Amino acid sequence: MLVGVPKEIKVREARVGLVPNSVAELTGRGHKVLVETNAGAGIGAGDDVYRAAGAEIAPDAKSVFDKAEMIVKVKEPQPGEWAQLSADQILFTYLHLAADPAQTRGLMESGCTAIAYETITDDQGGLPLLAPMSEVAGRLAVIEGAANLKANAGGRGLLISGVPGTSPADVVVVGGGVVGVNAAKMAVGLGARVTVLDRSVPRLRYLSDIFGNSITTRYSSRAILEEVCRDADMVIGAVLIPGASAPKLISRAFLSEMKPGSVLVDVAIDQGGCFETSKATTHDDPTYIVDNVLHYCVANMPGSVPLTSSEALNNATLPHVLALADKGVSALDQDPHLMSGLNVRGGKVTYQAVIDALGERPAA
Repeated sequence: MLVGVPKEIKVREARVGLVPNSVAELTGRGHKVLVETNAGAGIGAGDDVYRAAGAEIAPDAKSVFDKAEMIVKVKEPQPGEWAQLSADQILFTYLHLAADPAQTRGLMESGCTAIAYETITDDQGGLPLLAPMSEVAGRLAVIEGAANLKANAGGRGLLISGVPGTSPADVVVVGGGVVGVNAAKMAVGLGARVTVLDRSVPRLRYLSDIFGNSITTRYSSRAILEEVCRDADMVIGAVLIPGASAPKLISRAFLSEMKPGSVLVDVAIDQGGCFETSKATTHDDPTYIVDNVLHYCVANMPGSVPLTSSEALNNATLPHVLALADKGVSALDQDPHLMSGLNVRGGKVTYQAVIDALGERPAA
């Protein structure tokens, strides 16, 4: 199979769909890999590094889309990219379609087979291709939140750890999944007072077991959510419904009850965001303020650490890339977990959560 890797074009997105080691795995199996020039520049891998791994270098994205049988990316395709897809191609990338009717419609019109990293499952019921970026995003959420608590960033002027004789920041993590666990690890490590909310009692028991008394766990009822967020210096939205839009947990009206200069970090922004006032931002302009509460809602947070992110992502995606390259779309029929990643095929939406969010024929 000819596998294509275009350069990511989303703002400040420097990750790459295949790192050189993954290219070498493919070429070692007899597959061909076509990489757009400078696709790996953000991870310090120039064209010569990809050539050494066995790839051919394409002069532009059009050459990749015109020739490749499978396109491997990181972020969801932008309008100029989905317009270049065709019915005989496989697209393998993050999609997050439930919050993006225009992209969904574009993929349907292309006729391609679109497989989403974020909905592929495993034997434990987890989301193994979402997990590495959730680990990165959870850890970054605390780093970015702490930076934005500084007065010059618009925050309360609070050092997350405090110093002897002063209070550390109160950090609330809403959701105890992969994002939440990694956010809690960072916040605890930096000396914050950390509260984690979740609606699963077994998950709260697990969190209590691994963190001990270094965090507080609370069941996430509406009253408890408002109680802890009212006193919080930083709230990290870490909720996920696989493939579906995120629930709105904090309303616009509630912001007036929060501390002025407190920070909301919405890691669920790729799925529409879990705060009513969330709107996607970029690394160039990452924050905005609503009712004296600073919002950080960058939609590709792991893109700011592309080397770590690309390597971690490839560790998870490579087995599926190899299966698709070896077997084509028939790999879907042979692996129910990979089949769970199928979102669009033959002009139709195939993933139920996307259908529930957008309908079978979403408006562009």
